[in-house]
Amino acid sequence: MKVEIEQYSQEELEQEGVFDWPVWEHDEDKFEWFYDQTELCYILEGEAVVTTEFEAYTIKAGDFVMFPKGLECVWDIQSAIKKHYTFE
Repeated sequence: MKVEIEQYSQEELEQEGVFDWPVWEHDEDKFEWFYDQTELCYILEGEAVVTTEFEAYTIKAGDFVMFPKGLECVWDIQSAIKKHYTFE
């Protein structure tokens, strides 16, 4: 199960409606998480290392990220994170 990280243009973000999605913010922290739905998110601020059973991913401001349904991971937020998010 892979986390997908892409770089979207401003136009692509607007086409996806990203800026109308809710915002989630969290300070530096480390916690376990399970995705019971596929999540799409756009990182506005901060940086985190998301570690799965097989791989560690660094996500940061400007990244468009897809977390697949069924993913178990550990979030290690290095600097306070702020993101737009939605579920599929």
